Amino acid sequence: MLFDPASLPPALQPVVGYALQGLDIAKAWLTSPAAWSQFGLLAASFVLALLLTRQLKPLLTGWLTPAEGKRGLLTTIRRFALIFVPLLLPVLAFAFTAIGEQATRALFGSGAVIAFGKRLFLFLAARILVHEIVTDGFLKVLGRFILLPIMALYAVGFLDDSIAELNEMTIALGNIEFTVMSVIRGVIAGSILFWLGRWSNTQTGTFINNQQEMPPATRQLASKAAEIAIFGIAFLLLMNIMGIPLTSLAVLSGAIGVGLGFGLQKIASNYISGVILLLEGQATVGDFVELDNGEAGTIVQTTARAMILETFDGRWVVVPNEDFITTRIVNYSDQGSANRYEVPFSVSYDTDINLVPDIIERAVATHPDVLDDPFPPDCEWRAFGDSGIEFAVEFWVNGLDDGKNKYSSDVGFLIWNALKEHDIEIPYPRRVVELRKAEDDA
Repeated sequence: MLFDPASLPPALQPVVGYALQGLDIAKAWLTSPAAWSQFGLLAASFVLALLLTRQLKPLLTGWLTPAEGKRGLLTTIRRFALIFVPLLLPVLAFAFTAIGEQATRALFGSGAVIAFGKRLFLFLAARILVHEIVTDGFLKVLGRFILLPIMALYAVGFLDDSIAELNEMTIALGNIEFTVMSVIRGVIAGSILFWLGRWSNTQTGTFINNQQEMPPATRQLASKAAEIAIFGIAFLLLMNIMGIPLTSLAVLSGAIGVGLGFGLQKIASNYISGVILLLEGQATVGDFVELDNGEAGTIVQTTARAMILETFDGRWVVVPNEDFITTRIVNYSDQGSANRYEVPFSVSYDTDINLVPDIIERAVATHPDVLDDPFPPDCEWRAFGDSGIEFAVEFWVNGLDDGKNKYSSDVGFLIWNALKEHDIEIPYPRRVVELRKAEDDA
């Protein structure tokens, strides 16, 4: 040996030791007839897998590709299986290599070379999975920085040694001591569990929201309950994987309770108010509400902490759930109930006012959205004004008089046309100006 590894810095000694170990293994393989036979089997397995992949890949792609616009469970399964077709080559090579390993061990009593090739094909499958198949950004990062390094260590045979080293390395925080391996295991398990929790929550929420026979408030409550249950289970599983006894969470729970009682009471109040709103169904997505401060809008989203309103001018207003419980909120829509509106107008004093109600009520009733139930259009006298006699017509519609539904504007046009048709004058303010010439002093 040209140099002594003990003379190197301590940080480099393990690396050099692994390199020398790999060099010795390579020399042994190059001088062993059994190793050369394994190289041959490895090459034959790859060539056979390559030829078979060229034949099977077009067939599998054609069979798994569904027809345009087709839906259903089987179609979904076929689309899911289609994305894994790129794994066909490394998986077939892995399978053929595994068969070759069994034959080599039976004939020569060893199979280190072909076993290395088998692990290498598994690493290639993992690389294709991360770079070509996985599209989710979080999973791609997880695969690139966790899965691929683990598979690389497994391929070169250093995974068990690395795990043993990490299990011996400890971190101490006060009286708490844990190994580096437990931290890594917790990070990996936590990332996977909470990604699965997020995915499961999305799928469950979509399924619940598609149940149109359920009231909207019930769907929202079921969705929130499923979210709490999914992430609660994920948290308990993570504690179990990391080896943390659940009884040790008693102190943490007490601390959280104190925090909720003081600094987080507003947040807790909003969460509880959100549950009450969902249970009672006082306000839900699609309702048009007016707040105590005069702001009004349609509820477009409900969260555990707040309601989100969209105003007519497109602004989003975040309203804490507690405000819906403790302040006065006017709900105009209540999921499609009828609303009453009125349009004021006036006529000249020269008009026979006994004819006006019937003319206006018949005109307003021609509007396709004006209802006869609970009440038909009703024209009422209001006052003797300065310029004319003031009336107002009341009408009911199923909806809101907003930017989409211009009920008051349409009724105003109907009133104008009806009055013009019957030669009824709509008055306007008139003023008499009297000019007096001052008398000259005698």
